[in-house]
Amino acid sequence: MIFDNKFVQQRIEKANTLKELGFNPYSNRSKRNTTIQKYLNVNSDLHNRENKRDEKRHYTVSGRIKFFRVMGKASFVKIEDESAMLQVYVARDNLPEDFYNDIFKKHIEVGDIIEVSGFPFVTNQGELSLHAHELMLLTKAVAPLPEKFHGITDKETRYRKRYLDLIMNADVRKTFQIRSKVISLTRHFFENKGFLEVETPMMHPIAGGANAKPFVTHHNALGIDRYLRIAPELYLKRLIVGGFEAVFEINRNFRNEGMDATHNPEFTSIEFYWAYKTYKDLIKITKEYFEYLFEHLNLPIVLPYGDMEVDFSKFSEVPLIESLHTIGEVPQEIVNDKEAILAFLKSKNIDVKPNLSLGQLQGELFDEFVEHKLINPTFITEYPVEISPLARRNDERPEITERFELFIAGREIANAFSELNDPVDQYERFKTQVESKECGDDEAHEMDEDFVEALSYGMAPTAGQGIGIDRLVMLLTNEHSIRDVLLFPAMKPLHNEDQTENTTEEN
Repeated sequence: MIFDNKFVQQRIEKANTLKELGFNPYSNRSKRNTTIQKYLNVNSDLHNRENKRDEKRHYTVSGRIKFFRVMGKASFVKIEDESAMLQVYVARDNLPEDFYNDIFKKHIEVGDIIEVSGFPFVTNQGELSLHAHELMLLTKAVAPLPEKFHGITDKETRYRKRYLDLIMNADVRKTFQIRSKVISLTRHFFENKGFLEVETPMMHPIAGGANAKPFVTHHNALGIDRYLRIAPELYLKRLIVGGFEAVFEINRNFRNEGMDATHNPEFTSIEFYWAYKTYKDLIKITKEYFEYLFEHLNLPIVLPYGDMEVDFSKFSEVPLIESLHTIGEVPQEIVNDKEAILAFLKSKNIDVKPNLSLGQLQGELFDEFVEHKLINPTFITEYPVEISPLARRNDERPEITERFELFIAGREIANAFSELNDPVDQYERFKTQVESKECGDDEAHEMDEDFVEALSYGMAPTAGQGIGIDRLVMLLTNEHSIRDVLLFPAMKPLHNEDQTENTTEEN
């Protein structure tokens, strides 16, 4: 328990002493009239003045103490709010009698949140600061912050105690500010294109919309099990049947699968559906979407990602089968031969189920030999129908679908296709998925008779797409673990976790 820590006990005693002296260490009153960044911007002109102070200007700012240096009759503290950090000069003679010695020096320390009022000035070292003539404790922090020179370096601690990570690492806050901007810009982009934002259920009677293993929950009032949604696709297409022609949902999805650098059990994506369009139209709007993001986020067209450089001026399109030999260097003569593929994979020590279909085996080849090589934005098109149960068949080549996946920096970012709107074909594909499920594929679709019935009333030719927001933010912020772009990623529970790990007392 955090309160068992001796340093925490010392700080609690200081908070109690302040109460006894008539100071509320958890005030609910603030007179702040500007943020630190606005303060720094407005007063930057003082750097160019001969008299580098202006006592006629008055500001009140608030923030957490990140640095504290006492120098006899005066002290320097650095406080930080969400926007920036500011140095504050606190002198004994500018505060109420005995406040400096009896309250400020003894009971206020690093980690506390304070409010200071004063005027701007520039120090001899050239740092724009605030000369305090009033200081108030807003919140007493009873848990000490990590040592300032090292912060939190342990990844596990950062993820488990994200609040502490955000306190200590401004760059982490910046990542999540960018994430918020990406979601906001995404919403504005599609609204400006005439799409309607909608909301669909997060608890489904049937797990559908993607090949994935669902989470199961129980609805007490109805007395039945429900599945946390793995995708909103089938509900969004019901809306197209109903007469909406362009809809989108920025949604949370849940998949009961493994966790790694690019997978978290719950994740965010946008799915949008567009009547009277094809997957070719989606390729065009996806390029426009990236241009819009890059313009409004002020990103360079060539973006660094780890030791790679991704050139967003070089979008390309490659059919999946072609990519196997042109990019993956799989012998061209085997890519349409099931037995030859099985033998090839065995020669590479790659185990697969021998009962996989040709299309599924082609998907295995792609995953093993092509995906990681796709650095610049690449639309992989013409997926086999066996691995695309909801996509429309190509009219001339019914063994493939009108589908693409977008890969950037070796990872899938988006999945899209011209939607299957033939109810009989959809029913037959669901039956095939059910057979796969009965044979042990726990990610296969279940039969959704209501969706088949919806298609029976007629769905206009439609194209739909999903874009993974988490992976997109990883790409735009040069982060290489999905946990670094999720505020609270899924974590394995720890027993007897030391709540005071990575903290030391500092004054």
